[in-house]
Amino acid sequence: MSTIKLDEQLTSDVLTFLNVAASTPTLSVLEKLLAAYYCTVPWESVFRIVRRAETAVPNPRWPHIFWQQAMSQGSGGTCFESNYAFFALLQALGYEGYLTINNMGDSIGCHTAIVVLLDGQKWLVDVGLPLYALLPISRRGVLHRSSPFLHYVVRPDGRSRYQIERRPHPKLNAFTLIDEPVDDATYRAATAADYGENGLFLDFVIINKIINHEPWRFNMAERPWQLNRFDWGQRIDTPLNGDTATAVAEHFGLDTAVVQHAFNLTQHNYPND
Repeated sequence: MSTIKLDEQLTSDVLTFLNVAASTPTLSVLEKLLAAYYCTVPWESVFRIVRRAETAVPNPRWPHIFWQQAMSQGSGGTCFESNYAFFALLQALGYEGYLTINNMGDSIGCHTAIVVLLDGQKWLVDVGLPLYALLPISRRGVLHRSSPFLHYVVRPDGRSRYQIERRPHPKLNAFTLIDEPVDDATYRAATAADYGENGLFLDFVIINKIINHEPWRFNMAERPWQLNRFDWGQRIDTPLNGDTATAVAEHFGLDTAVVQHAFNLTQHNYPND
């Protein structure tokens, strides 16, 4: 299992950033941490794209770098780095649990998540999708849980496997949870590999974040380039004015220069008509 955790000063800084008070581990505090995270830290590919271009070998943004950039430049990440950083925070706060590496359809080992143990119950925590609710895990049967944005179903599917579903969503199945602890060395190797030739989300800019209690997205792979807002399954598109990279950076609160750099590195893959 992973023993990675933030040091005392960085933990204090991150809690201040998330506006969550330090407390003993409880379900309600964990819910506050999750909600604070997805309203503050975006799911995004921008900083991964730039990081890859600036380093000769795969060099992930490990938790201390991840959190420093989040606090100073508005960054986030995709699943491997995001869940690792959030788990390092949880470890520093005294939560017990482990990291997992999971499947999405035919894509094997492409998604990560956290399992937290509280009062004898397992809870699925995933800031790398993200899941907008803590989901109970049980072999006893199908479990349901709702968030302000989606309804979730946890469906047992064989030994140590669960289908994680969401409604309303164009892709009902979010991923297959493989409820088996992954040791730190294996997780770090997979994180580094995600910067390699077969790494995901390295060829286009995509950003998701809850802004003013609404889910927003920008996806370079969809044309014309625009902002997308989601209201319980309904998508509302908003045109972008002026320079797209600047407008996207300002909307999601990311460092403008870094977003512009990521656009310059990738926009030739998805030219705007």
